[in-house]
Amino acid sequence: MKKACLLLVCWLCVLPEAGSWGFWAHQQINRVAVFTLPEALFPFFRYHLDYLTEHAVDPDKRRTSDPEEAPRHYIDLDYYGSHPYDSLPRRWQDAVAKYSEDTLKAYGIVPWHVQRMYYRLVEAYKERDKQRILKVAADIGHYIADAHVPLHATLNYNGQLTGQHGIHGLLESRIPELFNEQYDYIVGPAPLIESPLYRIWEVLLQSGAAVDTVLRMEMETRQTVPEADWKVLEPRGNRQVQTYSRTYAEVYNNKLNGLVERRLRQSILAVGSFWYSAWVEAGQPDLNPLIDAPMALLDSLLQNAETLKYRQGHFIGRPEAD
Repeated sequence: MKKACLLLVCWLCVLPEAGSWGFWAHQQINRVAVFTLPEALFPFFRYHLDYLTEHAVDPDKRRTSDPEEAPRHYIDLDYYGSHPYDSLPRRWQDAVAKYSEDTLKAYGIVPWHVQRMYYRLVEAYKERDKQRILKVAADIGHYIADAHVPLHATLNYNGQLTGQHGIHGLLESRIPELFNEQYDYIVGPAPLIESPLYRIWEVLLQSGAAVDTVLRMEMETRQTVPEADWKVLEPRGNRQVQTYSRTYAEVYNNKLNGLVERRLRQSILAVGSFWYSAWVEAGQPDLNPLIDAPMALLDSLLQNAETLKYRQGHFIGRPEAD
């Protein structure tokens, strides 16, 4: 673990400049989660650090081509009542029996999809299938990270119900983009998870409980910062994009009192824990002989095609939260 922490510190010294929230944060979470793993698992994941980083955003790319993808990223907990949402059964079969599968998919299925991906990872470990291990590990990291975001746990996911349109991008993109260099990424070793479903529900209940704070603090920021100072134009690629000013984002971030950093750190630790726990449940197979095994060319070609569709398309399902 000391060696892993030293490697992480060295890597953090050459962090790339932050880009958009969705891609940057998801890639950051998967990348740093590797350094939470135990010694027996670390070499395999460390060797494939770039793959896990790059493919952390594959689930978002699939939202332009797969109509089933969008609900896997969120759950509108407040549709089912108030915190702690006791009216919503935690087990998939019980929830389907009470609300129907169509209703659940309409308001998001992230906890059950994380559970499904966890057991896919267990099977991939058991079969010692390198391609599947890496693909499922990268994907589940994305969904776990999404579950940690308060605005992925509410009907009012972009402030559209309270006149706060744009808060999604402010919370998830602008704040990490501006202040990520101040974050502490040393989160310690990943602990074992006894129940993946219980653990992801614990995460989501925390996210749901934070929704009111996230919305209320942004409303207070609107009342604190003069409207003329809310937005600025900044270059992104070859165009100018309107975004929240540093002043506005800093006031909001201060009011949140470190919430974004805390959820990012908790995401990192949770991703490592799910990777580690699935490996233990699979019987702790030795993955070191797989390190140099070649990756399937067909899979790479399919993912390149997926990336092209993403660049040319629009999200299917819930509108993209800007």
